[in-house]
Amino acid sequence: MNRTLVLSRRPQASRRRRGPLAAIALAAAGLLAGAGLVAPVASAAADYTQSATQLSSTQAQIAFTPATASLYVDVHYTGVPGIGQQNVRMADNSGTWTYTVGGLSTGTVLDYWFTYEKGGPQYDTPHFSYTQGGATGTVAAPAFSPAGGSYPSAQTVTLTSATSGASIRYTTDGSTPTASSTLYSAPIRVPTSRTVSAIALKSGSANSPVASATYTIGAQAGCTTQPNVPDFGPNVRIFDPGMSAAAIQSQLDTDFNAQKDTLTAQFADRRVAHLFKPGTYNVHDNVGFYTSVAGLGQNPDDVQINGDLTVDAFNASDQGVALQNFWRSAENMAVTPSSGNDRWAVAQAAPFRRMDVRGGLQLYPASYGYASGGYIADTRVSGQTASISQQQWYTRDSSLGSWAGGVWNMVFSGTTGAPANTFPNPPETTLATTPVSRDVPYLYVDGDGNYRVFLPSLRTNASGPSWAGGSTPGSSLPMSQFYVVKAGDTAATINSALSSGCNLFFTPGIYHLNQTLNVSRANTVVLGVGYPTLVPDNGVTAMQVADVDGVRVKGLLFDAGTTNSPALLTVGASGSTADHAGNPTTLQDVFFRIGGQIAGKATNSLVVNSNNTIIDHTWAWRADHGNAGTVGWTTNTADTGVLVNGNNVLATGLFVEHYQKYQVIWNGQGGKTIFFQNEMPYDVPDQASWNAPSGVAGYAAYKVGANVTSHEAWGLGSYCFFDTNPAVSSYHAFEVPNNAGVRFHSLLTVSLNYRGTITHVINDAGGTTPSGTVPVDVVSYP
Repeated sequence: MNRTLVLSRRPQASRRRRGPLAAIALAAAGLLAGAGLVAPVASAAADYTQSATQLSSTQAQIAFTPATASLYVDVHYTGVPGIGQQNVRMADNSGTWTYTVGGLSTGTVLDYWFTYEKGGPQYDTPHFSYTQGGATGTVAAPAFSPAGGSYPSAQTVTLTSATSGASIRYTTDGSTPTASSTLYSAPIRVPTSRTVSAIALKSGSANSPVASATYTIGAQAGCTTQPNVPDFGPNVRIFDPGMSAAAIQSQLDTDFNAQKDTLTAQFADRRVAHLFKPGTYNVHDNVGFYTSVAGLGQNPDDVQINGDLTVDAFNASDQGVALQNFWRSAENMAVTPSSGNDRWAVAQAAPFRRMDVRGGLQLYPASYGYASGGYIADTRVSGQTASISQQQWYTRDSSLGSWAGGVWNMVFSGTTGAPANTFPNPPETTLATTPVSRDVPYLYVDGDGNYRVFLPSLRTNASGPSWAGGSTPGSSLPMSQFYVVKAGDTAATINSALSSGCNLFFTPGIYHLNQTLNVSRANTVVLGVGYPTLVPDNGVTAMQVADVDGVRVKGLLFDAGTTNSPALLTVGASGSTADHAGNPTTLQDVFFRIGGQIAGKATNSLVVNSNNTIIDHTWAWRADHGNAGTVGWTTNTADTGVLVNGNNVLATGLFVEHYQKYQVIWNGQGGKTIFFQNEMPYDVPDQASWNAPSGVAGYAAYKVGANVTSHEAWGLGSYCFFDTNPAVSSYHAFEVPNNAGVRFHSLLTVSLNYRGTITHVINDAGGTTPSGTVPVDVVSYP
């Protein structure tokens, strides 16, 4: 029997304003209300609709649609057998907030109610009741393409339902659609601002929840009153060639001494950026944790460093290895090394971009100890680039004098001077070109002394640096179109800037977010320097990007908060269908952390629903070490690092480590990955708690969905180190459907120090990892 309850009520009056103890107050208020200890309160002025809809024999979806957009909605419910009252943050889907309740059976009665925000205060609703029926299905809710958001001109909106044979009824006047509303038969033209609401129906199944999308059409007020020479705040150092070399060196050394120590600085709050205006500098910049070093010229050779940019095993505690040299970057400069070779001995999240090295580049510590990086893009090295003790590396769209070294997995695409494709001996995987790429957006100073952000053009089948011809092709935006985010800015402040048409420039700092940052405008740029860190509070998703063209997100660290978030960053709503091949969204140097600094929790780190998205250098990391009390199997919990549902998504430089289930799940068609580095979770307590739903031992590191018929990947390594319980094993590192359209090249597995085993490399192919930290290689599959 189908069970769908839809009611319209007026909310109860405000009980409190949101404050620092909101999460505690919310849970307490929910418990008091459930016990009948909260007095009735007066009516407020706005309506809402809510529903509870059966999805399966064991699940029901609760939905809440406020008439005025809410920053958050929480649902409280009781009645699920075996558990007490639950208080959870709902997920926003184009203005309708949803949550799926499991563990139900026929006859289960749920008592549920809501707490939601409206204009600052939050309100409680009355209680509602829902009874679970028999095992019938529910039609999938309509999806909108393009997604709701602000657009400069009229849009043509396509509606789809994932349920085959379903019909869709819709309204455009703000009313709730019913079975008698207009039948959807062709794309809907939206010439002016309005809300489109839709419901999907199919005989014999429960109607879908109502879905809505709001479209704002026409000129916006625009980003106003932002200066072209902004105040970048106290954590951005801007150096001018007119300054004395001694003064610059003193500042560089002061910052380095504060940021260098692996034991004290790795999970500290300090963030800093060193920005050099065009000119020549005789300095040596040792680069510590959370430090970005960049030139402010339009092209790399506009800033000349006669000296060194160095990352090494700096500390006695490092014991000569660079395995924890995370979170630092160099970009957009020419370097003439003092010794003939620059040293960049890094691990993950340490990009080396748009650099012109007039000499050699050494990617290993001076001690020759191990390092675990890394990433180079749009760079020219006139001499030899030597990896030596680097375990893995990816180089994209660059030019090298020569290359030396290779431990397990060295991958090159679009790089002249790269070694031949010889995997596994030596372990070099080389593609002549990169299928699709786009250089990062970057800050520069123009000839009038004003700051601008350059936006490089999209490249296809690229080879060599984008600036090899003298200048990177593209366009630029004035800083007057950017809101500069600094200490003290809240999520509300940032969202207000976005809604007014501003792009965002994040300065170094840590930003706690009590609401999701909504990037809804096509071609929005979100650019960070100095590892600005976004921490979602109260279980919100930190940022969501609409299914629109050309959004560029670069240089951010997402750090999970202590209340579980469903995701840290989402791109496109579930079911997104628009084609963005001509102007894709790009995520570049975007990093994710679960635990380490705080005891963070997130079900997923990155969810990509939009087609054609480019993921260019990301590290999604569930921390295996950190501050006391921030890591552990039940402490920093996270299922999956990267979930890809969009079609034709490309990942270039994909680093994902230690998640508790699948590290990567790829459900979209036509996906491509060039370079993948992974470690399985270290802290699995026992085999019984870590078996995949299919029944095989362990979770694959990289899973391609069973329905995928086209996917290709090159240069992939997955390693195990089941340190808590070396008896644990994983049946395979790569799980893919067996068909001719799903192809993998240059794969390997390793058991680090023989702590546990991986039985096969991909599906049933490839041998079991042996002792001695020796790789098992598969050249191609199938």
